[in-house]
Amino acid sequence: MTSSRFFKIALVLGLLSAIGPFAIDMYLPALPEIGSSLHAGIGPVQMSLTAFFISLGVGQLLYGPVSDMVGRKPPLYFGLGLFALASIGCALATSIEMLIALRFVQGLGAAAGMAIPRAVVRDLHTGNDAARLMSLLMLVFSVSPILAPLAGSAVIAFTGWRGVFWSVTLAAVIGLATIAMVLKETRPAEERVESSLGSALAAYGVLLRDTHYLGLVFIGAFAMAGFFTYLANSSFVMIDHYGLSPVMYSVAFGVNAAAFFAAAQLNGPLCERFGIERVVKTGVAACGAVMLAMFAYFAGGGDRLAVLIVLYFIASGLMGLVIPTTSVLALEKHGAIAGTASALLGTLQMLTGAVVMAVVGLFTDGRPLPMVAGMAGGALIAVALTWLTLDGRRQPVGQVG
Repeated sequence: MTSSRFFKIALVLGLLSAIGPFAIDMYLPALPEIGSSLHAGIGPVQMSLTAFFISLGVGQLLYGPVSDMVGRKPPLYFGLGLFALASIGCALATSIEMLIALRFVQGLGAAAGMAIPRAVVRDLHTGNDAARLMSLLMLVFSVSPILAPLAGSAVIAFTGWRGVFWSVTLAAVIGLATIAMVLKETRPAEERVESSLGSALAAYGVLLRDTHYLGLVFIGAFAMAGFFTYLANSSFVMIDHYGLSPVMYSVAFGVNAAAFFAAAQLNGPLCERFGIERVVKTGVAACGAVMLAMFAYFAGGGDRLAVLIVLYFIASGLMGLVIPTTSVLALEKHGAIAGTASALLGTLQMLTGAVVMAVVGLFTDGRPLPMVAGMAGGALIAVALTWLTLDGRRQPVGQVG
């Protein structure tokens, strides 16, 4: 594949992957306003986020096997169409219960854009090339957490929170046009012959018995759980507790997100030099240490916004070394069922994030400590899983030399 084609694929897949998260990040600055507008407390408002994450995870279980059976493009069309319709419903919601229900449907649509691009990467590449393409995809994907909160703040200032959902409807329409005009089918008909509902169920059985695959999936899942906890709580902590404006909150959020995606671009050269597994182990250990230091500071009575932002900036960068590479390693040996393997990966990671968010939500009081405790807990579980899964006794996949 030529360099131009390589970057073109990364651009398309990154934009498709970003549509669902865009619907999360863009409305984060509006969470307090949504609660006020719909007369709902912090818990119900956060439930609209949790519902999206749950359906975003569960929906991938369907799209992955279907994409193995019928190709990658048809499920993308269906998913983005469903996402667009649900987004219109969210814009017209008159109660928090209605918004939660429509956010669940919206997540089911967005799941197509999360599961299928990873399968397309595996269709095209393995090893270090796959890590490089996945990292480039993440770079494009970074438009969501960096720009979406700022865009959301601007939209909210002029149109209120409902304008956010009209904006993501437009994003879905653009995604549909991109699929039609640019993306080629990467799952040829001859490779779908043996794919069926029965083979999909059998594939899930194989994956659920593969402890190495599951270990890698949950390393990424618990690393991501810290980010999900930050998503659900940071607007209340920074806007209500520390007094930031929605715009300044968006800037702080974008800076931390930028660290993740900037660090992800180092995966290609680092994996070429040291091997993918070594990059994962080092990134997880360092992230766990930083998160533990953050928890110790706030548990000891500290309460400075600068400490939260700086330490999470470092931890977020380290997660950029872990999450793309664990996905590549998990899919490495499952090319024949890449869609199904990608779907299960996404489902388990999203559901893990939703569970951690819900548990942290039980202790949420608007202050930083519950949020930081959840973030640190996820990072330390990832450290333990890395030690159990990647013990260094076999040759790392993608090792050069």
